[in-house]
Amino acid sequence: MPLFLSHWVGDLMEKEVFIDNMRPEDWEKVRAVYREGIATGNATFQKEAPSWEEWNNNHLSKCRMVARFEDKILGWAALSPVSSRSVYAGVAEVRVYVSQMSKGKGIGGLLLKALIEQSEQNGFWTLQSGIFPENVASITLHKKYGFREVGRRERIGEMDGVWRDTILLERRSDKAGIS
Repeated sequence: MPLFLSHWVGDLMEKEVFIDNMRPEDWEKVRAVYREGIATGNATFQKEAPSWEEWNNNHLSKCRMVARFEDKILGWAALSPVSSRSVYAGVAEVRVYVSQMSKGKGIGGLLLKALIEQSEQNGFWTLQSGIFPENVASITLHKKYGFREVGRRERIGEMDGVWRDTILLERRSDKAGIS
């Protein structure tokens, strides 16, 4: 059963996109979308997509979702822990990737909205994201869904011989962790 159903108009026809839980058998399609993001040079410091085992170990088992259209995965979203310390159990790092063919069609917004809702249902009170300043679309998307810029990490990592900054964004829940 899909988490959400959305209609969007593209290519002159209305299409149904399902936001659904990610399953292990989705991995190769999810990985293909991840590779597209890596290829842009502005989505991640990663140079290649990891194996399923590595990806699975580095992401929380809760709050993993995909945008499905027919047999395609249009994008995915997941959370990673920010710390192994129990005091930070309600804080997670956001990952949202959209296929190049689906850019500008609202898929990222559908995924981020669903990820926020599912994260709050699972007790997460803070979501954060580190985004390259050149990735204006992703920064704009996050701000649209309640993230605010809390800082800039200067020269945080080297990529292809160039030191890169990231913009740190954060979203505090008004539902989880407020007691």
